[in-house]
Amino acid sequence: MPKLSEEDTKLRYITPAIVDKAGWQHDQMRMEAFAPGQIEVHGTKTKRGKAKKADYLLVHKETGKNLAVVEAKAYDETIGTGLQQAIKYATILDAPFAYSTNGHGFIERDFLTGIEREIPLDQFPTEAQLWERFTTGKGYDAEALKVVEQPYYFNPFDAREPRYYQRVAIDRTLEAIARGDKRLLLVMATGTGKTYTAFQIVWRLLQARKVRRVLYLADRNILVDQPMNKDFRPLSNVVTKVENKNLDPAYEVYFSLYQQHGGDPGEELFRQFKPEFFDLIIIDECHRGSAKEQSQWRRILDYFNSAIHLGLTATPKETKDISNFTYFGEPIYTYSLKQGIDDGFLAPYKVIRVGLNVDSMGWRPERGKLDKDGFEVEDREYNTTDYDRNLVIDERTTEVAKYITSWLKKYGPESKTIVFCIDQEHAERTRMALVNENPEMVKKDHRYVMRITSDDKEGKAELDNFQRADEPNPTIVTTSKLLTTGVDVPTLKLIVLDSIINSMTEFKQIIGRGTRLDEANGKEFFTIMDFRGSTRLFADPDFDGDPVVVMDIPEPEIDDDGDLIWPDDEEEPDHGGADGGNGIDGDEWPPDMPPDWTPDRKVRVNGVDVHLQGERVQFVDPRTGKLMSESVTKYSRDNMLSTYATLDAFLHDWNDADKKAAILNELADNGVFLDAIREEMGEAAEGMDDFDLILHVAYDKPPKTKAQRIKNVVDSHYLAKFSDDCVVVLEGLLDKYGELGVTEMENTQVLSNPPFNQMGGPVKIVQMFGGRDAYFEAVQGLQSELYADA
Repeated sequence: MPKLSEEDTKLRYITPAIVDKAGWQHDQMRMEAFAPGQIEVHGTKTKRGKAKKADYLLVHKETGKNLAVVEAKAYDETIGTGLQQAIKYATILDAPFAYSTNGHGFIERDFLTGIEREIPLDQFPTEAQLWERFTTGKGYDAEALKVVEQPYYFNPFDAREPRYYQRVAIDRTLEAIARGDKRLLLVMATGTGKTYTAFQIVWRLLQARKVRRVLYLADRNILVDQPMNKDFRPLSNVVTKVENKNLDPAYEVYFSLYQQHGGDPGEELFRQFKPEFFDLIIIDECHRGSAKEQSQWRRILDYFNSAIHLGLTATPKETKDISNFTYFGEPIYTYSLKQGIDDGFLAPYKVIRVGLNVDSMGWRPERGKLDKDGFEVEDREYNTTDYDRNLVIDERTTEVAKYITSWLKKYGPESKTIVFCIDQEHAERTRMALVNENPEMVKKDHRYVMRITSDDKEGKAELDNFQRADEPNPTIVTTSKLLTTGVDVPTLKLIVLDSIINSMTEFKQIIGRGTRLDEANGKEFFTIMDFRGSTRLFADPDFDGDPVVVMDIPEPEIDDDGDLIWPDDEEEPDHGGADGGNGIDGDEWPPDMPPDWTPDRKVRVNGVDVHLQGERVQFVDPRTGKLMSESVTKYSRDNMLSTYATLDAFLHDWNDADKKAAILNELADNGVFLDAIREEMGEAAEGMDDFDLILHVAYDKPPKTKAQRIKNVVDSHYLAKFSDDCVVVLEGLLDKYGELGVTEMENTQVLSNPPFNQMGGPVKIVQMFGGRDAYFEAVQGLQSELYADA
C-alpha cells in the first residue's frame, strides 16, 4: 500500500469514522483556525504568524459548546502521536474530550475523569454520547440543563459569532451559575470584547428564564452608553438607562452608573426596588469598586445580596494596598493581554524609551536662578518626579512636543495619538506646545491637537470624533486621567507616557487603549513612547500575572454629565525630605512670598538646556512574548546563526533547494526579518538581494549587488547555449531578479506578466525550452550562475 499523507488519512479513514459512523454533521466539525496567528512587527513591516488550528473541533449542535478536539496523523504513524497536541488545544478551547488518531483507531483523553483509553475506528462517540457524558460528569440536573443548553444569540445578517475565548468565558459563566455559584469574576484583556461576552451571557440567561431582571453597573457614562447602543442592541426593547433618579420597573435590563444610586444610608435610589428585584448584577471595570462596607459599590451589592454578582475587569492584581477581603473570589476564566497578542486578536506594540538630559541626569538651578515670577528657585536637584508636578521647565515641554512631532512626521501625521500627562495643567501646556510644533496641520483643522480632560467641555465634546476611524480630527489628544480607561479608539497608533505611573492597574488600563486591532484602517500594531520610565512595569511579573482583587480605594466624584472626576494625583510620589522637597514645612506659610502664593504653586523656569540624550527601541519577540531591546538586525543575525551555524551549512541548503523561497520562508518563521533589516540599514542595503543580505549580516561577507550578479551571469556565457528565443526569456527573468529578487524567477506565474505574455504565455515559453523539466533546469542553472562565486 502506498504511503498515505495526513490529509489522505483524514479523507479516507478519519472523516468517514466521525461523520458516517458516529453521525457527526459537517457543520459541527470546525476545521478552520480558531485563532488567526500573532501579528509580528519587524521595523514598520508586519506579518501574521502561524494560525492555531485543530484538525477537527467538534461542537454541540444546539449550543455551540466545544466538546472534542481530534488531532490526526499520517496512516503509518503511531495512534497516540497527536494526543499531546490534542490535549493542548482541548485545554485552550475548554473541550472536555481530546483524541489522537492515525486512521487505525483513536486514543481518548477524558478531562472529566482523567482517564485515557483506546477506541476502535468504527466506535467513535456520537454527539449524544459525548453530551450525555459531559452533563453527567458535571452533575447537572434538569434545571441546570435549561441554562447550559440555551443557544447563543446569532444574527444571520451580520454573522457575528463569539470567538473561542469568548465562548469559553460564556460557557464557564453559565456552568457556574447552573451549579448555583453567586459570586463570579471574568478577567479579559482590554479589546477582547467583555461587553459582547456579557451580552451573550445575559441573552442566554434571559432565554432560559434563569434570570428575569439584570442590572449592569459601570462608573462612567461611556461604559454604559457603548454597551447599550452596540452589543446589547438586540435587547433594546427591554433595556433602559437609569437617569434622573427615576426607576421604571417595566424593563428587564437596566444600565446605570453606580454613583447615581448615592444618597444618605437608607435613602439611596436603589431602595426604590425590593432586594429581590434583580437576579443578576454585572459590574464592569469592577477593580475600581471599593470593597469598603460603606461604599456605594458595596451598598448596592449588599442590598441585592440574593442576586448573582458578575464582575468584569481587564486588570491584574495590584501589588500595593490590596484589600484582604476578596469579594468575587478566584476568576472563573482569564484571557490575558499576552494570550490575545499571541493568538492574533490584539495588536502588539513597540516601545520607545526616550532619554532627555534633564531626565537622566537631573537638573540643579545655578546660583540665583529665578523662576518666571521672579522668585529664586530652591537650590536642590530636581528629577522626573518633580517635573510638571512642582517644577515646570518650559524647554522640556517643548522638547517632548518636538520628539512626538518628529515621530508623527516620519510615520504618519494622521496617526491617532494620546499623550498622558501629570495633571490637567500639564496637559494644557503640552497641547499648546504640540500646536506650535504642528502649525500647518492646525491651520487645516484647529482640532488637530486638543486637550480632553474632565474639566474641558470643548475637548470632551470631541471625544466621539477622536474615537471614530472615519474622522481624522482630533488627531493628537492630551489628557491626564480621563482617557485611561473606557475609551475605545481602534485606530490609536501612538501612546505617549509623560507621567510617572506606579500603579499596575493604571498602567495596564493605559496600554489597553492601544491593543485593539483595526486592520481595515491600517492599525496592526501600536507604539508606546515613554519619557518617564513607566514602561519598566512591562518587566513586572504582575503585568500579565494574577487577576485583580477588590481594593479599598477612594471613590471618585461624579460631574454634571454623569462622568467621574478622579483625583489628578492618585499616588503622590516621595520627593525626598521631610518637606516633600518643595521647601514647605507642613502648613507654615512660606516667608517672602506674595499674598496670592499657594503651597501647591508650580515653580516655572526657562532658559534651561534640554536636549535628546538617547533613545532605545524595543519590540515584542514573537516567540517569547518578551520585550527585546536589541536591534532587529542583531536579533535576526542571532536567529540566522541558530538556524545555520556556519556559512557552509547555509550555502549547502541554498544551493540544494529547488526553490529559494522555501529557505527564505523557513528563516522568516525562525525570526529572520529581512524586510526589517533593510529598513534598519537604509541605503546600505540598497541593491542587495536576500541572499547577499544574509551573507553580509550573518557571516560578515562583503555584499554584492544584484547588478553585479547579473553582470557575472552575462560574462559567464551561460546564455550562449540557448536559442535566441530562450535567451530573451532568460534575460527577462534576470530583469525580474534585478527588480524583485530571486523568488520572482522561481514563480511560473511571472510568465503570465509583461514582457513574457507578449511571447505567448507560460505554455508556449515552456515549449521553447523543450518542455517543463527543461525549462526548470534552465532556471536552476541561471540561479547557479548568479551565486557561483558565493
